[in-house]
Amino acid sequence: MDAHFYNVQVQWNKDRKGMMCSPELTNPLAGEGCIEVATPPEFPKGIAGIWSPEHLFTAAVSSCLMTTFLAIAENSKLEFLSFTCDSKGKLDQIEGKFLMTEILLEPTVTIKDEKDRERATRVLTKAEAACLISNSIKSNVIMVPRIIVKE
Repeated sequence: MDAHFYNVQVQWNKDRKGMMCSPELTNPLAGEGCIEVATPPEFPKGIAGIWSPEHLFTAAVSSCLMTTFLAIAENSKLEFLSFTCDSKGKLDQIEGKFLMTEILLEPTVTIKDEKDRERATRVLTKAEAACLISNSIKSNVIMVPRIIVKE
């Protein structure tokens, strides 16, 4: 497989916030495919209620788990009713540097039949191991899966 590239442009607006866009996502000039980003409120002059790099980092790991799960579930012919994932990124200061040290992933997969529980667990485990974002970072990624049967 050839290398893939993903383009993102960030532009400062004012204070501690800006806009992040990708030319590959609809029309960034019209504000489509853009996300407002800011310093989180835990830092000086941070702004609440706006996506921060720390949220985006955590979201990248969580959404990668989901998309990897979906691909593996399809290839495994796992029938499921829903997938959700709560995630929590932990920011620490280590030796004077801020680091995202841990990402806790709590995926929940709802299946129709108890007989699919083991397969759903295997698919989640494979997805965790194959997630390219998790494999690309040095943060500790912890997954606590939950399987629900809804007959």
